[in-house]
Amino acid sequence: MTAMQNVSLGAHYVVHMPQPDDFAFWRERARALIQCDVPPDRVSWVEPGGTGDLFAHGGNARGEKRLPVPDKDAPPVRVSKRFMSLARNAGLHSDPERFGLLYRMLWRLQSSARIMEDKADPDVRRIEEWDKSVRRDSHKMHAFVRFREVEGDEGEHYVAWFEPDHHIVRTNAGFFKRRFANMKWSILTPRGCIHWDGKVMRESGPAQRSDAPSDDPTEDLWKSYYASTFNPARLKVGAMMAEMPKKYWKNMPEAELIPDLIASAQAREAGMVAAGEREERQQPKTLAEISSAITACRDCPIAECGTRAVMGEGAIGTPLMIVGEQPGDQEDVSGKPFVGPAGQLLDECLGTAGIDREAAYVTNAAKHFKYVQRGKRRIHQSPTAKEIDTCRWWLEAERAIVRPRIVLALGASAARGLLGKTVSISQARGAPIPLDDGSELWVTVHPSYLLRLDGDAREEHGALFARDLSAVRARLSELAV
Repeated sequence: MTAMQNVSLGAHYVVHMPQPDDFAFWRERARALIQCDVPPDRVSWVEPGGTGDLFAHGGNARGEKRLPVPDKDAPPVRVSKRFMSLARNAGLHSDPERFGLLYRMLWRLQSSARIMEDKADPDVRRIEEWDKSVRRDSHKMHAFVRFREVEGDEGEHYVAWFEPDHHIVRTNAGFFKRRFANMKWSILTPRGCIHWDGKVMRESGPAQRSDAPSDDPTEDLWKSYYASTFNPARLKVGAMMAEMPKKYWKNMPEAELIPDLIASAQAREAGMVAAGEREERQQPKTLAEISSAITACRDCPIAECGTRAVMGEGAIGTPLMIVGEQPGDQEDVSGKPFVGPAGQLLDECLGTAGIDREAAYVTNAAKHFKYVQRGKRRIHQSPTAKEIDTCRWWLEAERAIVRPRIVLALGASAARGLLGKTVSISQARGAPIPLDDGSELWVTVHPSYLLRLDGDAREEHGALFARDLSAVRARLSELAV
């Protein structure tokens, strides 16, 4: 009987997969069906626990014995290396249509050997997406499995819980066997479990989360290590969330540290920048040294704008230091801080509050004017957080030499230059923030903010600004006693 005679006219065949990840079984059955010239629409592929087609050929409960058998001289099956490479991973995907689509693509390859090179083909695209998704799932398993120690009858044993999206557990068993060859361990998942006793790998059925331990005594040590190696300078929250989705956090002891580490990253990054620079530079001993150094500084892009470095102004030992964001257009021209419209408004408000500007030291968080050119005008552009953090070295050097009792930060950029992190003006204003040298930081808005307001808003926020300055004046009086 020939292969064609072996195929019943119009028959529909069912292939029952013994395991949802058994690619070798699929490949063997698919090759035979192709050699018997059975088209894709006459084959159903059923995973364990699934049901076959009601109109499938044959009466056998599993169907395989009724599948056609190719002749010994049947033509070989044509297949490309690219198809085999993608199909192995695609066969591990959780989509129940995967084996049917793979068979359809194998059928198409017999008449179009280069079909896998067609990136626009919907079948090719879908197989590529399955491959990518499975590889990503395997990567997550390698990265996020966390073993916890349990005590058993046979001594030390380690157990991990993982929730894969696809049928990847058995395929990745070899990775963990090689990596933890000297440990006795189990990886429990809802799709099946693998166990290694140091010599033999075995499998078992699906598990539940409650089957795995929740913690062990070594986790405190691991969390301490994780926190100490967390690098805030390289933090990219979006990328981190893409690589480590929250669904895996519950299985990772270090995950409970992540929100606080992210929240404090800006301050830690600024501290690292400052510490690194201090290691390489000698601390200036005079304001004249700082003035000379900032003129030559090229540590951030603002210094390349062609503007001059504007040094702070005031006496050493004054009890009040006032910090703005950056020099403006007129400050760049004159080389002095706070001489433009915002500086004039500041002088007026300081006088009303009873604060003598001449008795204060006035400077900026960034030392160069950052702007964009609009015709003949230079329009102010706010410095970035990184630019402010880079310039923080100079601001800290000024503060160390002037030694003020109170530092007044005008705006969020100035506050970041002093704290190393971004703060909310509305939440920080009205109360002192202790600094590391024993001085106090008071935060309010920048006068330029008031200049942008009109009507009732100008009056309301002007009153809040005046209140902040009055509170600083009262605190100066208390410290002078």
